[in-house]
Amino acid sequence: MDKVALGLDFGTESVRALLIDRDGAHRGLGEAAFAHGQIVSTLPSSDQPLPARYALQAPEDWLDAAAEATAAALQHSGLEPGAVVGIGVDFTSCTMLPTLRDGTPLCQVDRLRSVPLAWPKLWKHHGALEQTARMNEVARQRDEPFLKRYGGTIGLEWFFPKMLETIEGAPEVAEAAEVWIEGGDWFVWQLVGGPADGLARSTCQAGYKAMWSAAEGYPAQDYLAAVHPQLAAAAAEKLPGVMRAPGEVAGRLCPAMAQRLGLAAGTPVATAIIDAHAAVPGVGAADPGTLVMVMGTSSCHMLNSRRWHDVPGVAGVVEGGILPGLFGYETGQAAVGDAFAWLRNLLGLDSFDTLAAEAMALPPGAEGVRCLDWMNGCRTPLMDGSLRGLFAGLGLEHGPAHLYLALMEASAFGLRWIVERLREHGVPIDRFVATGGLPHHNRAFVEVYADVLNAEIEVHPSTQGPATGAAVLGMLAAGPEVSGFDSVAAAATAMAGVAEAERDILAPRPERTAAYDQPYQEYRQWARIVAESSHPVRS
Repeated sequence: MDKVALGLDFGTESVRALLIDRDGAHRGLGEAAFAHGQIVSTLPSSDQPLPARYALQAPEDWLDAAAEATAAALQHSGLEPGAVVGIGVDFTSCTMLPTLRDGTPLCQVDRLRSVPLAWPKLWKHHGALEQTARMNEVARQRDEPFLKRYGGTIGLEWFFPKMLETIEGAPEVAEAAEVWIEGGDWFVWQLVGGPADGLARSTCQAGYKAMWSAAEGYPAQDYLAAVHPQLAAAAAEKLPGVMRAPGEVAGRLCPAMAQRLGLAAGTPVATAIIDAHAAVPGVGAADPGTLVMVMGTSSCHMLNSRRWHDVPGVAGVVEGGILPGLFGYETGQAAVGDAFAWLRNLLGLDSFDTLAAEAMALPPGAEGVRCLDWMNGCRTPLMDGSLRGLFAGLGLEHGPAHLYLALMEASAFGLRWIVERLREHGVPIDRFVATGGLPHHNRAFVEVYADVLNAEIEVHPSTQGPATGAAVLGMLAAGPEVSGFDSVAAAATAMAGVAEAERDILAPRPERTAAYDQPYQEYRQWARIVAESSHPVRS
């Protein structure tokens, strides 16, 4: 009998449902957009403008879109619902929300519906600038040990800063909140049902976004109390659940959600994983030393190593955070696809197709045009969401192609900085694999990356790396007697590996690689100038 796993991949704008069998064949695919997309201007049914830097979502969109996408995938596959033996979920992070004990999001409570901070805060929500700065200041003053796992900096997009923002900015929401939870964990909770005390919290999401570790748990109560007493109380009283690793069984599909998704009740559901992290098993990268670049709206770079190293500015190092038995390193760039979309709209273009050839005909360095790709802040290595980008060196002789090439180069320079930082601190990188939609839609961009890194980059054939990884974890949750796999590595290799002869590899072009050293050094100089001018006291 056919046995397939369902991978549900939640992105910023939509969810994809992918059905994969044990041999890695993609049997069905469906996608559905979130009805409200990113809520960045006004709340639904409101004309009151949201504050700057807000990015929210509607939780009912997640359920509706998952049902629609799953139905489409099943129809595409021609399979019966009973063929689905396991469900895996990857989710944007840190996307988080406050709920009641029964899982009801506070944005669905009538008296709080009009309060923006009652809604889920999307990963790119940057409203907690002041709270993040204070948490970092207190942590550094106290020399909190957890800082070493996160490059010395708490991120603006993380769990506790967003919680503190609500405590201070919407006390009525904070008081009503009975559970604070990541969006991925909330969705899995809805799939399996059950009381709050038994909900599965992902060690991946908690480890990378909530400073949790198996040895120490969440940050110490006395630290949280030094930041804000209510933050400590919320951490102690409003984070119920059981920590489980991705691929472990979170529960079984409850009858109500089985009916909604059109699947069989009792189907095993895996604990959630962060979307970017799912791409590691999703491209079959089971070995340490492979940097998996998930390139989309933003870029996340996932890397496994056999050892822990203290790397300043790296967003997180979690033991077993990506694959068991290895230390998972996460770095990233906050605006990639978003930055291209911004430039495309600015130039009034429908696409970059006609501009790409003109841009790639220019010499490296875009004839003096320089760009700093911090349109949504700098994630790695400065961990500062308040920073902003720039274009420099513009003259009347420059046109749209120069801007486009300079932006591609800036993104590549940012990645080179990250790679150099990891290697300088002892973390080996032997291979680069690109996945996500962007490498397939913008090959010129990957070519620039290869030139700037002076390294081969493999483009994984699947455009659904995270969804594939989620399906791998769903198959693992089905158990070895059903799946035939007893480890994530075995499942990932069988379901997502690519034969050596079939790999799509872009090689660096020596004549361009050598020419990028000087523009890269100028990028670093601009980065220092902008960072120091943005924080004159700190500098």
